[in-house]
Amino acid sequence: MPDYGKIAQQVMMRCDELGKISQSDENLDRRYLTPEHQQANQLVGEWMSQAGMKTWQDEAGNLWGRLESKTPNAPRFLVGSHLDTVPNGGKYDGMLGVLAPISLINEFNEQSIELPFHFDLVGFGDEEGTRFRSTLLGSRALTGEWPAEWAEVEDADGISLKNALKTFGSDFDKIPNAAISTDDLIGYLELHIEQGPVLEDENLPVGVVSAIAGAKRFDLSVKGMAGHAGTVPMPLRQDALCAVSEMILVVEKVAQEHGIVATVGQINNRPNGVNVISGNTQFSLDIRSEFDGKRDAGLAQIMAEIQVIADRRNVILESKQTHSAPSVHCDSALQGVLRNAIEHAGHKVLTLPSGAGHDAMAIADICPVAMLFMRCDKGISHNPAEAITTPDVAVALEVLDHAIKNLG
Repeated sequence: MPDYGKIAQQVMMRCDELGKISQSDENLDRRYLTPEHQQANQLVGEWMSQAGMKTWQDEAGNLWGRLESKTPNAPRFLVGSHLDTVPNGGKYDGMLGVLAPISLINEFNEQSIELPFHFDLVGFGDEEGTRFRSTLLGSRALTGEWPAEWAEVEDADGISLKNALKTFGSDFDKIPNAAISTDDLIGYLELHIEQGPVLEDENLPVGVVSAIAGAKRFDLSVKGMAGHAGTVPMPLRQDALCAVSEMILVVEKVAQEHGIVATVGQINNRPNGVNVISGNTQFSLDIRSEFDGKRDAGLAQIMAEIQVIADRRNVILESKQTHSAPSVHCDSALQGVLRNAIEHAGHKVLTLPSGAGHDAMAIADICPVAMLFMRCDKGISHNPAEAITTPDVAVALEVLDHAIKNLG
């Protein structure tokens, strides 16, 4: 039986080393198509080669490693996650799902374990969307979903995606070559930290993901009338900020009623003066559920109720949708393989949804997908305080080992 604890120590050390590659001296910040992205691919590619994998980089900047099967005309099974980070991020989000399989594959080679399929491991270049504000660019390339208009999408420095690819050594016009055939594709599995507190609350090291929540986002604007804070009587005011305050509480109330999650995370207020009635307030709305119907029912109620508030307060409400992604339900058969593997490892099985988006959402367009969540300290993620334990990594490795050997 493999020494999963020893393998886990290697994974943790590599997470530490990879976490040092950053475009910032103050925190971890590694974005798509940057020199740091290239450096990360080079380092992880070296670890893949050391594990006995054939490696390559596709036209979208995704890093690949393959443990080849000796079976003639073998199909392929994908495992992967992402190597980019958010600004001021943690060193396990995404990276764990690439580095843990590398160490496991090394064990396969040392034990001369043969699989009836090609084990293809992919480190996606962009899941977070922090540079070009469009998420899942790396995984979408595998599905062939790269619209021509993306060529001119620009980052904060005015660099287009097309030019960024050129600097990286690739070519936007060759991105279709990154799309993979689905004829021999069995499925996709992603290991990821939970990024939430459920597993920790249940005192469990791992869990099976049932679905990835579908999300919609909106920019909303409320236009009132700015005025002097001392001279306009309260009943005659058209206070945009007061109206928005009521609307935010409606968002919270309706989300709880429908069993979904909804968040107002951004507010901009003008004129924003200490002695001025607010005349214009913008706010964001992020609404999610693993069931699109529940999400949309809650959204409809929110929009109806905040319009009532706007009418009563004599302000103008405008909204613009900025993002929409349907929920993705994980494959029942692959979930079953993971549940059996968790039971085999001697742990209680918990099935839970993912409120965050993952590369599996894009890959679900071309094959069955599954996700294994691993506990993280206090559920903290997208934060330097992100933390996991070596024993939990050992459990995740044991579960992955059993699952991969029992596919099909």
